[in-house]
Amino acid sequence: MKVVLLAGGIGSRLSEETVVRPKPMIEIGHRPILWHIMQHYAHFGHRDFIVCLGYRGDDVKRYFSESLSFADMTIDFGSGSVEVLDTPRNDWRVTLVDTGQSTQTGGRLQRVRRYLGDEPFLLTYGDGVSDVDLDDLVAFHRREGRTATVTAVRPPARFGKLTVERGKVTSFDEKPQISEEWINGGYFVLEPEVFDHIPGDVDFAHEPLTDLAAAGELSAYRHEGFWQCMDTIRDKMLLDSLWDSGRPPWRLWTS
Repeated sequence: MKVVLLAGGIGSRLSEETVVRPKPMIEIGHRPILWHIMQHYAHFGHRDFIVCLGYRGDDVKRYFSESLSFADMTIDFGSGSVEVLDTPRNDWRVTLVDTGQSTQTGGRLQRVRRYLGDEPFLLTYGDGVSDVDLDDLVAFHRREGRTATVTAVRPPARFGKLTVERGKVTSFDEKPQISEEWINGGYFVLEPEVFDHIPGDVDFAHEPLTDLAAAGELSAYRHEGFWQCMDTIRDKMLLDSLWDSGRPPWRLWTS
């Protein structure tokens, strides 16, 4: 299945980093977070990517073009073609599409529609990692038979949880989970009919999903495992520490 990656936002809450690079190019363990996300999809056999670019999109294009610079190649200046002569490390196919500087996520998805054909596809954001089982997610979507499936997650709270008895802390949980609520964790499976619910340049997480839910066409795949977005410098530092531990929970691939 083709994978659409939303990678065009400004990332204003991470301005310490995004002033010099787009959010998907912020590095975790010396690799852009976008690379980590793509490795996750490739681990489950999904290697055909469509990346929706916007803010500093040229930086993303440069990263992928320079990733081939270590390969032997033949450049035909007459036709403008480039032939890579040895096998790249990753057998990915990456389509990079400029979807506009200020376009919202629904509009970005509309602008890559012509590259998707009439088959179901996968969609996620370019700023979060997870250990979600994509095989199980796709199988769930097919069983449910609805237009769209969203992965529901219960993220860690942003503050430590104290248990207090008679003025004394009896337990402290640094990263408790919000057990009562599920939120949109991304990792969508979508049928082509989803475009009927995107009226234009709108936020995909708002009007389209609300419309799909009202029509009974939105399923929720509940993921109880690891999920972490990278919205703030605190989130980035957490992901860095997990990677440096040598056992990052989202790293399912072995190479």
